[in-house]
Amino acid sequence: MSHEPKHTPWRDQWAALPPMAPAERGPATAPKDGTVRRVAPSPLEPGSSRDPYRTYRVLREEFPLTHDPLLRAWVLSRYADVASALTDARFGHGHRPGDPPCAETHTDVDEAELRAVAERTAFVLARRIADRSQADLVADFCHWLPAGTVAAAVGVPYRDMMRLVRGRAASALAGQCTGQIAVREKALASFLAHVLTDPDQVAALRDAPSDLVARAWTESLRREPPVQIVMRRTRGEVKVTGGVIPPGAPVALLIGAAGRDPERFREPDRFAPLRDDPGQLTYGTGFCPAVTLAALEAEYALRALFHAMPRLRLADGFRPVRTGLITRAPRSLLVRPGG
Repeated sequence: MSHEPKHTPWRDQWAALPPMAPAERGPATAPKDGTVRRVAPSPLEPGSSRDPYRTYRVLREEFPLTHDPLLRAWVLSRYADVASALTDARFGHGHRPGDPPCAETHTDVDEAELRAVAERTAFVLARRIADRSQADLVADFCHWLPAGTVAAAVGVPYRDMMRLVRGRAASALAGQCTGQIAVREKALASFLAHVLTDPDQVAALRDAPSDLVARAWTESLRREPPVQIVMRRTRGEVKVTGGVIPPGAPVALLIGAAGRDPERFREPDRFAPLRDDPGQLTYGTGFCPAVTLAALEAEYALRALFHAMPRLRLADGFRPVRTGLITRAPRSLLVRPGG
């Protein structure tokens, strides 16, 4: 099964789509019988960046299949449809780290070495900010940890790795999946925000075993995925909830909407690491160094930060604000290292 082209930026994918024909824009909003039909909201509408989940809720409940003129694509928002489309061979033009083909290409990865690299890099970065009166974990920690682990893993000096990252050469250097550094940055920032916002989570995860941290990491990816929308294209006619998608059609999969589907998750808006119905759609379930690294970075980020800064807490009056339409994460995470 072909997955080409891989890792094409979503904005480039949309720009390459042909203009819609008028018939693709859906039914008129004022039919001849005089009734008024509610128009499906778009995830790209102004204001959605602040809180896309209201829009997602309406789409899941009322428009499980709709054509969005801003996305220029059919839109799927329910968990069952999105999860199926991510692995269904009838949906091409895409790939996630951890999808089945990864297991065939990442056969020579030393997981023990990845763990050592993630641990070493996280502790170095944490010590650098431990003596400050205030720090921004997004700018001072999350921005550097994923790049640093890749740099160490492939044996490239850290200063050179950051130059390569800015030049978008990380994928060529570290492999297509492992080079997805920006996604891991955003995922890590949201994870730390989830933990630090709730004192109970801080207490529970401060010295938690790896399996509990892993559950919290999975829960963070579910509740606030770093990539909210991914694109696919149908290879044939596909029946989904709400209708049928024609062959050759672009399809937007709302990862953020699927992660909060009450048909799949109880209390889906709540961050609950110990939930008994876990799941996330950011990564596939197969082995991939990018997936392994992301989880290890989350684990050792907590361990390093709490070890170097035992009284770490959010800055007075600060609450994380997540923004973004296609990708989403806190812009900043202000903390007081000394408590």
